[in-house]
Amino acid sequence: MEQFSTMIVEQQKLIYKVCHMYADLPEDVEDLFQEIVLNLWRAYPTFEGRSQVGTWLYKVALNTAISQFRTAKRRQSAETTLDLTTLPAIDNGYNAELHALYAAIRQLNKVEKALVILYLEDRSYREISEILGISENYVGVQLNRVKQKLRDLSGAADVTR
Repeated sequence: MEQFSTMIVEQQKLIYKVCHMYADLPEDVEDLFQEIVLNLWRAYPTFEGRSQVGTWLYKVALNTAISQFRTAKRRQSAETTLDLTTLPAIDNGYNAELHALYAAIRQLNKVEKALVILYLEDRSYREISEILGISENYVGVQLNRVKQKLRDLSGAADVTR
């Protein structure tokens, strides 16, 4: 239990990054964070250490977020359409540029979002391919497409580093 708690504390920024990519409202971010931690807790006994903790954590977090995203999409389409351009104010230290970038990222599909998260975390193409289950070559091709798409969506000058 203590090992798991320590891991969550050490990796909470990573989990919150995933949450911010897939949730708009602060309460949705917190709900998703809790869901990810719960799924990590359930999966923790099966973690064998064959991959790095961060790689394993990303797999669980992204799978949880994508599942929640699908459920929310179905619910949303039954209710009303969300206007992604009118996001709530973020009071956790994000500046306007970062807020605009997150808004643009939220418009990407689930795989593109995952690629961006992992890319921004400086994960290698190999790690990204392991986490997402795609080839390293496809990671490179998709990242180039996503970078251009983000430029178009946000008007951001430097999403390519």
